[in-house]
Amino acid sequence: MSTERGRIRVTGFDTDRVTERDDLSDWSEATTGGTESRWRRALRRFRHNRVAMLGVYVVAAMALLSFFARPVTIAGITVQPFSIAPYDPSTILYLEPGSTVGRYDPPTLAHPMGTDASGRDLFSRVLVGGRLSISIGFVVVGITATFGLAYGAVAGYYGGWVDEILMRFVDVIFAFPGLVLALVIVALLGGGYWPLVIAFSVPGWAGYARLIRGEILSVKENEYVLAAQALGARDRSVIFRHIVPNAMAPLIVQASLSIGTVVIGVAALGFLGLGFEPGTPEWGTMLDQTRETLIQGPGGSIPWWATVFPGGAIFLFVMAMNMIGDGVNDALDAQEVGNVGQGGGG
Repeated sequence: MSTERGRIRVTGFDTDRVTERDDLSDWSEATTGGTESRWRRALRRFRHNRVAMLGVYVVAAMALLSFFARPVTIAGITVQPFSIAPYDPSTILYLEPGSTVGRYDPPTLAHPMGTDASGRDLFSRVLVGGRLSISIGFVVVGITATFGLAYGAVAGYYGGWVDEILMRFVDVIFAFPGLVLALVIVALLGGGYWPLVIAFSVPGWAGYARLIRGEILSVKENEYVLAAQALGARDRSVIFRHIVPNAMAPLIVQASLSIGTVVIGVAALGFLGLGFEPGTPEWGTMLDQTRETLIQGPGGSIPWWATVFPGGAIFLFVMAMNMIGDGVNDALDAQEVGNVGQGGGG
């Protein structure tokens, strides 16, 4: 240390020779001293998680196969002309002239998953059924997460009597079991795609609202929020530009895990005969129409393919979504940010 009056000089530390920094900053010479954003770091961690990426590939493959299973026509315009499924899912094959197909035929090369009780090709029905089962999960989660985000953000930001009133509605929703409330709504509205969306959206948004409210209560006390308020920023701008982006991580994790839950719920209602119309190629409804095959009398045989393949499709999709949800949770976990290279393999 220099003895020259009024000046202090530290020796033994050369900033030009620094080659290592704390992992938390993700600093390297290639970044010219800059830091990596939280979302970019989370994406990198997620991509390094082999189990999560396997889930992404499975979900993407199932979604693409369902989309290209049969042509898609909207308002009389064919937007997707391809057809992977070899048969129309509603065609009763044994009624075709010269057909040798029967009821509950076992899997063959011509029918890889066999046929159902009506002589329809199960492979085609499973592929097309993914359109309903998969899409309804994403639609419900998109609606509930968006509404719950806005609802919880308003309650958490304003607090006081606004928070009290809004959260009492949430308590009312939580007073009813979600699946029971969905059953009541379906009984009132009838089965079908949009009635099922409404049935699962009505109880589904409350969890997101409570989750985001808790995050907002802590984030809104940060200095950058107080600075934005002091500069005269509008409440809408403060909430959705400064607070919500920093409180989104738990909501994203919850949303990724909820998609599989919705698919199971829709399949459960379909299995109870309360989902889609009988004969609809939806995974749960397909299981409902094969319940009688699970119990056979003496000397009878169980056509296992009629339940294994639709049930396996549900299992595979939900398992893949859970793998993705766990990967998202690990990628956004702030406590593991400094251990990027130690546990990224999942």
